[in-house]
Amino acid sequence: MANKEFNLGEYMTNGVENIVKGAIRATLKDPKESVFMARYAVASRESSKRRAELEEQGEHIPPFLIASITSSCNLHCEGCYARKNHICSDEKEYAQLSAKEWNTIFKEAKDLGIGFILLAGGEPMMRKDILEKAVETPEILFPIFTNGTMINDSYIKLFDKARNLIPIFSIEGDEKKTNERRGNGIYQSLICAMDKMKENHLIFGASVTVTTSNLNEVVSENFISVLQKRDCKVIIYVEFVPVTENSYELAPQDAEREFLNNKLMELRKQYPEMLFISFPGDEKSSGGCLAAGRGFFHINPHGNAEPCPFSPYSDINVRDTSVREALHSKLFTALQNGDVLMEEHVGGCVLFERKEKVENLLKCSSFIH
Repeated sequence: MANKEFNLGEYMTNGVENIVKGAIRATLKDPKESVFMARYAVASRESSKRRAELEEQGEHIPPFLIASITSSCNLHCEGCYARKNHICSDEKEYAQLSAKEWNTIFKEAKDLGIGFILLAGGEPMMRKDILEKAVETPEILFPIFTNGTMINDSYIKLFDKARNLIPIFSIEGDEKKTNERRGNGIYQSLICAMDKMKENHLIFGASVTVTTSNLNEVVSENFISVLQKRDCKVIIYVEFVPVTENSYELAPQDAEREFLNNKLMELRKQYPEMLFISFPGDEKSSGGCLAAGRGFFHINPHGNAEPCPFSPYSDINVRDTSVREALHSKLFTALQNGDVLMEEHVGGCVLFERKEKVENLLKCSSFIH
């Protein structure tokens, strides 16, 4: 598809609506879940309508927000971008947004028509106070990207009460590959967490970091069946972003991306009760990188509005301004109007690979004080 034929708003809106429709089909066996998803479908249409209204007025609002709500994590996963970008550390948390401040962000996002807020970290389940605030905005779906080690009875009760909180468990493939990256015993913790979710009829998904090493395995029937029999509803494939020079060989290239896209088409037909999503997917067909507010943006634990988690640069903080104003920051505007987002790149994130250009853009525009 040529870029001139691509409609970003339509692409993202249809993506959100298809996820919701699929989730409704996947949860018909659970009346409580089905009622929530049906209500959320209405809320999603309202969000799409709100974004369309603002688009007509010349203001583009992305449907997704990625919120890194904490810098703390109880694991040290190999190749972790959050630790490399200093989003995550073992030092004591300081000057991070409070639950009250995040609640304000969630409400502002809802009013703008943002329908999905992906909660990340660090380990987001270390901030239960913030998750409890997310419950107060049922119009937004909150996928929680978690390592799964903190699932307990208290969290099961919260997820049963708040169906808009959906854990997305990070898994690397089989037990060997998962434990190699995440630590001994983590795979079994994940399986136990998934079993608890199934026992309580709670919807959850899985997130897979796709590398050249695990690609064949994570799209295999054996791997999918492990998740399917535990009633996993969504599998999100995220391309590995190399954080060191010696890890570039793990980053999927065009051949691997084409293979993944073809497998996803097969899996969607073979497992119609599940959703299969790739990120960032083939950026050539989506008109370039969707970061910096084109399709999504990122707020870090300290409130800095950034293009994406892999590009930790900011000229504005939501503590000092609104989410709406942050979306029109000089950095976001410059990136959207420039050519960096459209450039060819090796790994899963063009902004991470072109970080020198982003840094120069900040300096040349006198954004850094």
